[in-house]
Amino acid sequence: MPTNGNRPLKLQFGLINHEGRYLTAESFGFKVNASAPSLKKKQIWTLEQDSQDSQVVYLRSHLGRYLASNKDGKVTCEADGHNSDCRFLIVAQSDGRWALQSEQYLRFFGGSRDYLSCFAQVITDAELWAVHLALHPQANLLSVARKRYAHLSMEDGEIAVHLNIPWGVAALLTLVYQEGKYCLKTCDSRFLGNDGKLLMESGRATAYTLELKCGKLAFKDCEGKYLSPMGPTGTLRSGRCSKPGKDELFDLEESHPQVVLTAANGRYVSIRQGVSLAANQEDETDMETFQMEIDKETKKCTFRTSQGNCWALVAHGGVQCTATELSANTMFSVEWLGHKVALKASNGKYICTKKNGQLVAVSDSIGDDEQFTLKLINRPMLILRGENGFICHHRNSNTLDASRSVYDIFTVQFSNGAYHIKGADGRFWYVNSAGLVCSDGEAPEDFTLELLEHGRLAIRGKNGKYLRGDQGGTLKGDGLCLSSSALWEY
Repeated sequence: MPTNGNRPLKLQFGLINHEGRYLTAESFGFKVNASAPSLKKKQIWTLEQDSQDSQVVYLRSHLGRYLASNKDGKVTCEADGHNSDCRFLIVAQSDGRWALQSEQYLRFFGGSRDYLSCFAQVITDAELWAVHLALHPQANLLSVARKRYAHLSMEDGEIAVHLNIPWGVAALLTLVYQEGKYCLKTCDSRFLGNDGKLLMESGRATAYTLELKCGKLAFKDCEGKYLSPMGPTGTLRSGRCSKPGKDELFDLEESHPQVVLTAANGRYVSIRQGVSLAANQEDETDMETFQMEIDKETKKCTFRTSQGNCWALVAHGGVQCTATELSANTMFSVEWLGHKVALKASNGKYICTKKNGQLVAVSDSIGDDEQFTLKLINRPMLILRGENGFICHHRNSNTLDASRSVYDIFTVQFSNGAYHIKGADGRFWYVNSAGLVCSDGEAPEDFTLELLEHGRLAIRGKNGKYLRGDQGGTLKGDGLCLSSSALWEY
């Protein structure tokens, strides 16, 4: 099976008690409470499974400490490793809520505000927690049993589970959180109903409760049945099972950016002609689409093809799609030049386009032949999360908040190396004279996207400045340099 560079996402979530408040790990004194009304950094927990016993889980706070309970039911969150008091079992209820049971003492964890304990012998409403995923909601969905990815099949009007590699925009699914349940939204903004049909509106038939089993996800519908791939094409719909087995389990995997590149000759960079890269095609297909995988340490980039091979620097500066293993020669530096990019190979030379369209890494400086237009194709819907939360329309004005626990979905249109960003009301983003990003523009304004880090991008306005979240949580277009407040998960 081809490699695709994807990893299952770590399961991160908020836990909501019976009063609608989130379990919170305070920075001071490693105390825990259930007082917060929304999901922010302090309310995010990471699930870790025990290596020996997959039923046992550990709950790690944003401070890297673990939730623990002693024999008297006292709850703390200061353990810096897995010890016996930190071992919990998840007892999932029919409505999707969890009861957390101490494996050591067999008591249940619950309570409200500052009064949390793990001493209850039976499960009541006070010991039940709803799960609010804190992952970036756009991902690829992998069937554990079939080892295939879900994608929108336009011709059949369904989500089919039969891709070896999650390729193109059709493989991007968006999880939409609504009142404790989740909907699955396709790239053309339709919702998956439990009968396998795609609907324009969300409702009872499109709402699923998330369940966790052995670190994998199951989607339970309103009738108590589970989504699974059916038939030869793996049509995704509810089956007959009222208990999730292997067929009903899924992994969410991060969705890497996929791009097409246009050279100075106006042609697309392609592998259609064989192993050597050349800019010689008029149309965009899978052969002209490349997955950008950005190394977390070096920030250098690997370009992977739909067959799973990577670009590699070969003798005499040639660039071929032959590599199956990552090495120094498969790493390229991307330099962002406004509406264009330049690519530098491991020999320190820039890639240029020869007269015949062939790509070679032989240039010492950047001229026209060394510049490419890079178009991001698998984010027609943009959900942006910064260090303090998601970008969302401000309730009472035309500005945007950058620190919300809920997100708005924006659409992105490519325009000659830049992007136009608009909201559900069809109005465009722009930067006003005070440096605020506004969302009620009648006419589109150019923004450039720079894919700078693993899973994060920066956005520049037409003034050349970065979009950043300020201290008050407002989105501004006045960033002079790249800081953590100007990097966005997308």
